[in-house]
Amino acid sequence: MNALPGTFAAVFATLYVAHSVGDHWVQTSRQSADKGRPGRAGRLANTRHVVGLVVTKAVLLTPVVGVLGLHLSWWGLTAGFTADAVSHWWADRRSTLAALARVTGKAEFYSLGTPAHPAAPATADGGYAPTLGTGAYALDQSWHHLWLLVAALLITAV
Repeated sequence: MNALPGTFAAVFATLYVAHSVGDHWVQTSRQSADKGRPGRAGRLANTRHVVGLVVTKAVLLTPVVGVLGLHLSWWGLTAGFTADAVSHWWADRRSTLAALARVTGKAEFYSLGTPAHPAAPATADGGYAPTLGTGAYALDQSWHHLWLLVAALLITAV
């Protein structure tokens, strides 16, 4: 019987949960505020965030591998974590994901939920009315989910 489908499912589920924990609980407010800034300060904040994210994923994956007796190679782990980290760092610089949204015709959706959107939500006096989510956040998370899938495939199959 082929163990790869079960291994893939366990790895993907773990990376998915760890991504959410790392992006929302481990990432500091300062990293979140600064990671899209231009220059060295933005790159360093983003790098710190991604390092924390990778550590979170490794910490959560370790007991899953042990408890379930998964057989993963160091090459697969290296390839998967690298693909995930690089893609996450790229998207979280913000200007890069915004540019991808423009090129793919998603600029209006990217601005959804912000004052920049043509149909921006507004308060009774015409001011900004924040919502729980934005188009930028939805596109950011779906980008990360895509790369979690790639990472899980690499970790499982390499």
